[in-house]
Amino acid sequence: MTSAPAHPARWWQALEDGRLQCNLCPRFCRLNDQQRGFCFVRRRQGETMVLDTYGRSTGFCIDPLEKKPLYHFHPGNAVLSFGTAGCNLGCRFCQNWGISKSREVDALCQSGAPKTLARSARDLACKAIAFTYNDPVIFAEYAIDTAEECRQLGVATVAVTAGYISTFARAEFFAAMDAANVDLKAFHPEFYRRHCLSGKDGLKEVLDTLIFVRHQTRTWLEITTLLIPGLNDSASELQRLCRWICDELGADVPLHFTAFHPDFRMRDRHPTPASTLRLARQIALDQGLHYVYTGNIHDPHGQSSFCPACRALLVERDGYRILQYRLNAAGRCPDCNRPIAGVFDEKAGDWGSQRQPVWIQPDL
Repeated sequence: MTSAPAHPARWWQALEDGRLQCNLCPRFCRLNDQQRGFCFVRRRQGETMVLDTYGRSTGFCIDPLEKKPLYHFHPGNAVLSFGTAGCNLGCRFCQNWGISKSREVDALCQSGAPKTLARSARDLACKAIAFTYNDPVIFAEYAIDTAEECRQLGVATVAVTAGYISTFARAEFFAAMDAANVDLKAFHPEFYRRHCLSGKDGLKEVLDTLIFVRHQTRTWLEITTLLIPGLNDSASELQRLCRWICDELGADVPLHFTAFHPDFRMRDRHPTPASTLRLARQIALDQGLHYVYTGNIHDPHGQSSFCPACRALLVERDGYRILQYRLNAAGRCPDCNRPIAGVFDEKAGDWGSQRQPVWIQPDL
């Protein structure tokens, strides 16, 4: 990856011992010249820090917003999705490890300046751009610059992230995002240390991010938890996780339970049974959460939206396809007039379940 163009990085400081410390995420990597951080894409170059993946992507694809997953943010609309390479966590169960663990970015990537991406999303009739596949925290400069260009053109921006970001960068990063889906990987610290290779306070730092996004930004927030059999799917842990969300974030934050498939360095586990996801959804509803969904399985009931007051069907889904959309223009239940949390349009989009790879014309 040495030939990739380097872009000046932010959120770092010089230490008295001559090393440079990256302050972007809670790892606070301390680097000598030409050393790379844990994420691999941020490195020291002389007396400064650089980001090697600015303006570079592993590819672009138009997806439904529901796939991020975001069920309460412009339902049915298309989103231009892309990622770069690298990650600041080391999840043994990573479902996108071919991208997040890539060390061959030059052989895989397309190029795209922030302004080009914003124009492309608009011209492709995408409601938003999603920074996804790998964690956008590690390419924060690129994501923020792209978000600024998008806002000038009326294109929304979405961060799909694990929320492992420091207090130095957290406010500016999420201020640039219109929506975020944060991956809450488990609800016990040892899981983060052992299976995600986080620092000792990994879970706490992610929970702090969730509290910050929910209460100190205007970013629409949804949460995803991938349920791995025998590791983070016990009823007691799910009860504690859901109770924390309800108490600290509020009952209106949508929660998605998704199915694990054996991959990367965790091929010894069985796929998550559909019954586990349905039980988790019921636990969450019993704990008081209003909007709970299942993912990575065929479960139209568990993927549809219901009014928390009168239980009327509001958005009927089959996979990523919207079959029925009953919210009124004010985003309220048409039966009891209760406001439904989210960012809704008068009509649902009609993108459906398509996944369409696209080529973004390189900058001239």
